[in-house]
Amino acid sequence: MHYEIVKAGESRSFPAPHPFLEQASSDAEGIVYLGSDAGSSYAAAEDQAQRTFVAIELGTECLGTHTGESRAQEGSNVVGFARFRLGDADPSPLVELVKQPNTLPSAVTAAKAAFEAAGLVVAICNDFPGRIVDRLIRPYFNAALRRLDEKLASADDLDKTLCLGLGYPEGPIALLERTGLVHHFQVTAALHEALGQEPYAPARRARVAAERAGATSRKAS
Repeated sequence: MHYEIVKAGESRSFPAPHPFLEQASSDAEGIVYLGSDAGSSYAAAEDQAQRTFVAIELGTECLGTHTGESRAQEGSNVVGFARFRLGDADPSPLVELVKQPNTLPSAVTAAKAAFEAAGLVVAICNDFPGRIVDRLIRPYFNAALRRLDEKLASADDLDKTLCLGLGYPEGPIALLERTGLVHHFQVTAALHEALGQEPYAPARRARVAAERAGATSRKAS
């Protein structure tokens, strides 16, 4: 599946060279809007209905933020996507492909094929804030941080228990400290605002990290 790429700001999904970027071509039947301003770039474009598929890089927001919604019948040749990336770590091979109730199956198939041709693994999900991975793991991370505050065990013992008991390669405290508590705060704050569910409320330690980062940034400027 041939596609062209329109870059619009910094991309969390593809911050470095990747076969998906290298395989793009001009004047192709598919188009991918990449970067933090992907939605705005899509909104300013014309003649999108003629494309086999249109893919918009998402943050935590719904695809409907950019395409609009109507009576739960929304859908076209437009899909959203986000390559899962935890904080400052390298992006994973997983791409979450977002569809609406009436997204054209042909558009989903074409977009999926484009990502898979570059060696990525695609999971398809419906249009909800945060999608699959963040919806599942952010409450888990919050719970681990709160148990640390409650002094259930030391950080090392919490991590060790989960690694040995559940076979995780890295415990949640070490993982968050390595990849960035600030990013965890940003994601959970967005999900808590969108969903209003207590498990997504940012844990205290993540909030403190974000406040400290903000204070440091203001001091530097």
